[in-house]
Amino acid sequence: MIGAIAGDIIGSVYEHRPIKTKDFPLFSAQCNFTDDTVLTVAIADAILSGVPYVDSVRRIGRRYPGAGYGGSFIRWLLSDHARPYNSWGNGSAMRVSPVGFAFSTEDEVLQQARMTAEITHNHPEGIKGAEATALGVFLARTGYNKEAIRSRIKNLFGYDLDRTVDDIRPSYSFDVSCQGTVPQAIIAFLDSESYEDAIRNAISLGGDSDTLACITGGIAEAFYGGVPREIHAKVVDLLTPDLWKVTKAFCDKYIESSRTDGCP
Repeated sequence: MIGAIAGDIIGSVYEHRPIKTKDFPLFSAQCNFTDDTVLTVAIADAILSGVPYVDSVRRIGRRYPGAGYGGSFIRWLLSDHARPYNSWGNGSAMRVSPVGFAFSTEDEVLQQARMTAEITHNHPEGIKGAEATALGVFLARTGYNKEAIRSRIKNLFGYDLDRTVDDIRPSYSFDVSCQGTVPQAIIAFLDSESYEDAIRNAISLGGDSDTLACITGGIAEAFYGGVPREIHAKVVDLLTPDLWKVTKAFCDKYIESSRTDGCP
């Protein structure tokens, strides 16, 4: 979960000025968390408290109305009646990483990922993006190697994961769909040598940088056993107290016992 949040923060400054290189400063004075982080924390809060996903997302999301939500989501968030709007956008995938850490079987992970998506993103592609991301986190944290992760997600969801970051980068552009974000984010992880390298891969694609790096970051954290301490410290520094409180509680319950560097 820290890995997803860090990816969002690092990618935040490149969302509206995409880059096509891995050579960039990880943090600048302009870095901050976005809607990706707010909604990731909301999903974690729902898991911790047992409240319905829809209630937690609306409650915590409304605390941060300027976090950068898409137009359809902000209308849903502020409406009196929370009905899904058939979205295939990447918002369902960006917020789902806590599911991959919290549940103990593949079936549970897929079911819960679907539940997190369906509150808004009930289009088949929106659901698939959430399921694939959560499953990637789950497989990574339970000891699967990269080729096994690639094969399982490719076979289950039909994504083309046989490309490389270098294959994708030249022609890739800003894309807010699940189908145009999730496979690319997973490949950024599969092509990486470390957590930081995975984040640099994702941002270097030149797309929806904070969301790409958020999705990649959750899987990379699970696979590499946490995030570097200096990145972790930056997350703690930039999160508001209420968001950090939930994040820390979630890490303490679901991640810390099996991570050497995840949530000190």
